[in-house]
Amino acid sequence: MKTLAQFVQQKRDRLGLSPRGLAMVCNLDLELIEDIESGKELFLPVTIRQSLAKGLRCAPEELKKLEKDFSNNSVSLEIIESLKELILNGAGGLKCPKCGAPLVTRIARMYDLEDNLVLHPKAHCTKCTFQIHS
Repeated sequence: MKTLAQFVQQKRDRLGLSPRGLAMVCNLDLELIEDIESGKELFLPVTIRQSLAKGLRCAPEELKKLEKDFSNNSVSLEIIESLKELILNGAGGLKCPKCGAPLVTRIARMYDLEDNLVLHPKAHCTKCTFQIHS
């Protein structure tokens, strides 16, 4: 079975687009396209999925079925929301609430349909499957 990263790369190649070209066609950040193609982004918000599907000339459902949504059900919503707030405030050295390993964090800069900047905190654990994807 193909991964999301492989699917996006192959569809992009078939269309004759570079990662930068795909980002422009989809009106997404090049960094996001690179993260998807490198396997760092495994779950896409609906608006990103729709934009990417349009640029790749495929159905959003094709992307959705390849996404991985790691359940964080062993971590309370309050802890996840607290981590999101810390990421948005620039805190460093955050630890995974599941295993205590370091978290890799970043802030995705995206635009809504009215072209307003929306900041999305992202994080993934260096050892376990924990991640914050929205």
